[in-house]
Amino acid sequence: MRSSRRAFLASMLTSVATPAVLRLARADAPQLTLKLHHAFSAVSAVHEKFLAPWARRVEADCGNRFRIDLFPSMQLGGAPAQLFDQARDGIADIVWAAPGAPPGRFAKSETFELPFVLSHRALVNSKALTDFAAANLQDEFREFHTLCFSCRDHGVLHTARAIKSIDDLRGLRLHAPNRLASESVRALGAQGVSVPVPQVPMALSARVIDGCLDPWDAVPGLRLGDSLKQHTDFAERALSSATFVLAMNKQAYERLPPEAKIAFDDNSGQPAASLAGAMWDLEAKAIAGAARDRGETVVVIGGAELARWRKATEPVIAGWQKQMRDRKLDGGKLLAEVHALLAKYADEPDPQPQATRRPAQPPEQKAVTEPPSEAAQPKPEAVTPPKADAPALKAAMSPPPSASAVPTPAQPPAASMSPPPTPAQPSPAPMAAPKLKTFDIPL
Repeated sequence: MRSSRRAFLASMLTSVATPAVLRLARADAPQLTLKLHHAFSAVSAVHEKFLAPWARRVEADCGNRFRIDLFPSMQLGGAPAQLFDQARDGIADIVWAAPGAPPGRFAKSETFELPFVLSHRALVNSKALTDFAAANLQDEFREFHTLCFSCRDHGVLHTARAIKSIDDLRGLRLHAPNRLASESVRALGAQGVSVPVPQVPMALSARVIDGCLDPWDAVPGLRLGDSLKQHTDFAERALSSATFVLAMNKQAYERLPPEAKIAFDDNSGQPAASLAGAMWDLEAKAIAGAARDRGETVVVIGGAELARWRKATEPVIAGWQKQMRDRKLDGGKLLAEVHALLAKYADEPDPQPQATRRPAQPPEQKAVTEPPSEAAQPKPEAVTPPKADAPALKAAMSPPPSASAVPTPAQPPAASMSPPPTPAQPSPAPMAAPKLKTFDIPL
């Protein structure tokens, strides 16, 4: 009787203690998961050096009580121009998208894409755009909770023949990143060709286009250096640029607990814009330097010749101002404000490269959407393998054969297994790791 009473008391104590243990275990795990969707590849600088560090910082500031999963390369489906709709409709909680991708939807944002208006430094432009957005863009982005505005690195002409004057550009067919860049190319005597960004390498090889007006960070991803070894840059001002926005679903933000909202707010606005702008500038400097090291020509146009280019593109600005008037907007006032903000941030110091890479994340947290850095373990670009490779992946992940099975030459034993018993048949040399492919998807 006494033993049964002790057993009953023990079971009662266990039933009372178990929920507390479970509550403690759940307290250490993220209670909320958010999806961040974008069009750049998982090995791009945008993903590895801006979006992923930004997400980890927000998580850490909230004590890792929630998690932000990154989905690069449009893994959640759709096209880059649909990203804003996905954030509005809740398909994704956060998107990194270009307002210029759906032309005309965010008209005032195009002020930062006019020819020879912006600085050649993305950090200066991003900080100026952030102030500009706070004062002028709240109505355009009223459907979203905006976290960050940024300007991509300035456009550079990448061609097969040297472009040293405006006359050298006439007749060329060029890929341009947005509507105003295409109009600028046309005003300079060239032809803007609409080509989906992933098809740019194919269009170059088929001679559908002769070159590109794209930022430096697009060069390795689009393999422009394979055929376009002449680069034309511009002193002080940028011929073209492209804006990006880190936008969040409004309802997803409102559902956040107070401490999570504080973490997002502390990492929004100028802190996030500075992180993005510095990333663009560092990539541009490194890639332009690598092009020079390979012996490629980089021409920088300035002085009287640059004045000719600026004069030729003035009709593009005039046409944009007329479009603003048609929308009952004062384009001249918007443009004057941009110039004032650019002057405000003109003396921002140049960003310096990090001495060390960001620490690797636990594999269980980002095993699918965020591969480790290429310096630690080269991997193919695609995060999610195509269906056609599924059998091979399944075979590679299958358990090793039993001791009675004899491995065939096409399937050598794993390195962790004991060596073959007969020294006359040494283990085959390990296969080389696949070479990393960097295929960015700029917009």
